[in-house]
Amino acid sequence: MRRSRLYGAVAGALCLASIAALAAPHARFADTGASAVPVDVELVLAVDVSYSMDPDEQALQREGYAQALTSRDFLTALREGAHGKIAITYVEWAGANDQRIIMPWRLIDSPEAADAVASEIMRAPYRRASRTSISGALKFARPLFDSSGYRGVRRVIDVSGDGANNSGEFVVPVRDEVVNAGITINGLPIMLKRSNFATLDIDQLDIYYEDCVIGGPGAFVVPIKEREKFVEATRTKLILEVAGRQPEAKVIPASAEKPRISCTIGEKMWQDRWGGGMDFR
Repeated sequence: MRRSRLYGAVAGALCLASIAALAAPHARFADTGASAVPVDVELVLAVDVSYSMDPDEQALQREGYAQALTSRDFLTALREGAHGKIAITYVEWAGANDQRIIMPWRLIDSPEAADAVASEIMRAPYRRASRTSISGALKFARPLFDSSGYRGVRRVIDVSGDGANNSGEFVVPVRDEVVNAGITINGLPIMLKRSNFATLDIDQLDIYYEDCVIGGPGAFVVPIKEREKFVEATRTKLILEVAGRQPEAKVIPASAEKPRISCTIGEKMWQDRWGGGMDFR
């Protein structure tokens, strides 16, 4: 039933993309000059490359995005937009000071452009790094929109990862700053392994993302709990982002007043393992 509701939302998104795009506000965004190219969405793909992501998960992550961007469903959603084009950049992140732009801003306005973007993502060398700083990824991604050269109806940061924030600033204040700037944060929590103290994995990572990471108009989480569903989930999420829709299967809003899981759980786990003073107020 949950899956059928999700795909029902996808179908509705394809039909209502133009309406959703036209209804969103423009004035709050920086690139409003005549030279900025209008698009339906400016999308930052912010991808976790911390050591908790094993090589298989990294490969799945890359392949998931590449296949989703070239899928028929995604290209259909693209054509349904008011402008029929999106701008996208691909960023990898790990610790608080470890973020890299793997692919600068690219325009997708055709199947050929989508193929080129997918190929560029797949050609980049793989790497892994220490720690998990979702807050660092959000702080890095936020100013990328200001110099993108595009004027999106919506601006979205798409965070994918397999762990809670355990490095850098606490995630909630940074999340709130990004959302207050008019940017939506969506989540793709990767839940393929059992909770493991050694790698600081947590149960209910999807709940953590819902209550502590995502935010903004229509924000949503699409968890990945089975390897064979990785591409399917990634495609679903990208379609919803292009169409400006939210899956109906979401249980409670991201702005719930009381988180169901501690938003400093990652920091607490790191302290329990390695020591060091931290203020969790």
